[in-house]
Amino acid sequence: MSRIGKMPISVPAGVEVKNENNLITVKGPKGQLSRQFSTELGIEVENGTVTVTRPNDDKRLRSLHGLTRTLIHNMVEGVTNGYSKTLEIEGVGYRAAKSGNKVTLNLGFSHPVVFEDTDAIKLEVPQPNKIIVNGIDKQAVGQFAAEIREKRPPEPYKGKGIRYEGEHIIRKEGKAGKGKK
Repeated sequence: MSRIGKMPISVPAGVEVKNENNLITVKGPKGQLSRQFSTELGIEVENGTVTVTRPNDDKRLRSLHGLTRTLIHNMVEGVTNGYSKTLEIEGVGYRAAKSGNKVTLNLGFSHPVVFEDTDAIKLEVPQPNKIIVNGIDKQAVGQFAAEIREKRPPEPYKGKGIRYEGEHIIRKEGKAGKGKK
């Protein structure tokens, strides 16, 4: 039996979970998320808990079991607390500025890079070298943060670029010069 898949998901107060033919809709204080899951799995919503069951030990169903439970848990967590990713900008002249719903990044290119808030994603710039990506959908937050990081990934020699908070960049030594004679 799946160690993750068999664990029940507790639904906190103020969160409503509906199941209509394995179309799960989760409504909470931060918003609403819905997702269609495989109809081969059994999803039961009763008195404050959600449980996911599988009919047999088929390899495909075993792999879907834990995944489905984790995705539903992430939906409940997202509408309750939300998700955020913090990006750090490092480099001389590299900075971010927010005006209205647009974030402008100066990353050493001949042009500024502009990102806009969407319905699901909100961007914050508490400092010129920090960007916080907020949202209720864990996958969307991670994808948006990855797209920002992709504009100038950290390079291994000086460490300049955009990195996740706490990300360790393996540094390389520069070119070895010829010895003095």
